[in-house]
Amino acid sequence: MAAWEIVLLVILGVLVLLFLGGLAGNARVRARSDRELTRRISEADNALASARAEDRGWDPALLEAAARTAFAERRPGTAPERLDLVQVVDRPGTDEDRALMRVIHAGGAEEIELQRTGDRWSAV
Repeated sequence: MAAWEIVLLVILGVLVLLFLGGLAGNARVRARSDRELTRRISEADNALASARAEDRGWDPALLEAAARTAFAERRPGTAPERLDLVQVVDRPGTDEDRALMRVIHAGGAEEIELQRTGDRWSAV
């Protein structure tokens, strides 16, 4: 094998390694970017649901209290770390109103659907 062939193979090998390294680096950056985008979209959705609920005159403290009570009944001894208002369904009248709360806890996350009866919220 001639010396120029060996040099050419080494150059091609280095180019292939650079290409594969670039692919791996790009995949890491995209994964991190996707997680950040998903988190930001979730925060925006929660803020929108909260704003809509407040606009309708719903008391966020009552929603959170109802969600905490329902969660305590489902998982006694487990405390929620965070409560997020995910969805607001405002139907005509007050007895048809519903809200979906996401409860973040040490074991993961779960959703609790609440229904309004008069001024009282309870789990469905």
